[in-house]
Amino acid sequence: MIIGSANFTESEIIANLYAIALEDAGLDVETKFQIGSREAYVPALKDGSIDLIPDYTGNLLLFLDGEATATSGDDVTAALPAVLEPEGLTMLEPAPAEDKDAVVVTSETAQEWDLTTIEDLAAYNSEVKFASNAEFAERASGLPGLKALYGFEPVEFVAIADGGGPATVSALLDGQVQAANIYTTTPAIADNDFVVLEDPDANFAAQNVVPVLNSDKVTDQITEVLDAISAELTTEDLLALNGQVSGDEKLEPAEAARAWLEEKGLIG
Repeated sequence: MIIGSANFTESEIIANLYAIALEDAGLDVETKFQIGSREAYVPALKDGSIDLIPDYTGNLLLFLDGEATATSGDDVTAALPAVLEPEGLTMLEPAPAEDKDAVVVTSETAQEWDLTTIEDLAAYNSEVKFASNAEFAERASGLPGLKALYGFEPVEFVAIADGGGPATVSALLDGQVQAANIYTTTPAIADNDFVVLEDPDANFAAQNVVPVLNSDKVTDQITEVLDAISAELTTEDLLALNGQVSGDEKLEPAEAARAWLEEKGLIG
């Protein structure tokens, strides 16, 4: 069983949850972490270069069906199997844990410009440099969606390939950019008193953590192990795990994952 992750810390943590639990259940496990974005790892799932990866329901749906309109957790989960099956992919049970894209600004910018929603930010398009991973510029729920729903079109897009991580945070803090796409379970939001702008028209759909597999690799044993993880994994857990790895403790993703699995009684 070859388990992959995307190129950001949280994905690697969750992939370690899967890898450690499956190995504990007696499976031979190999890991290929930090592969990149969906544009890289979905083809890898399809061609068998990897067998399993954690993903997020809403963005996965939009990646496979750019015309999808589902935004609620239940609607997104219901729509996914029909777009995964033709690709030779299978999803298991999503977790309650959710990590959504968000448009984030510093508290100083929010106060100076009186910002509450993404639409408020559109009034300052000519002054906003916006940071995210390169794919955000083209994705339906990225800049195209923000322009269509809120009229937000930054004067400059700054591509930073760390999934809203330290380089993106530094760019926001240093004033290199005025807004950025940072995931909602990123500890840096609270640590730096950043402001998450409201998304009242749900440009960003529900984003529950979900195991996605090459359909040929699905077994009852794997399903049982991964469903047990998903049943326990909450948004608060993601925040805590991210903090343990990215914060002062500086745990390795595998260390944090193993401790969580032991705490929940999911490994012996």
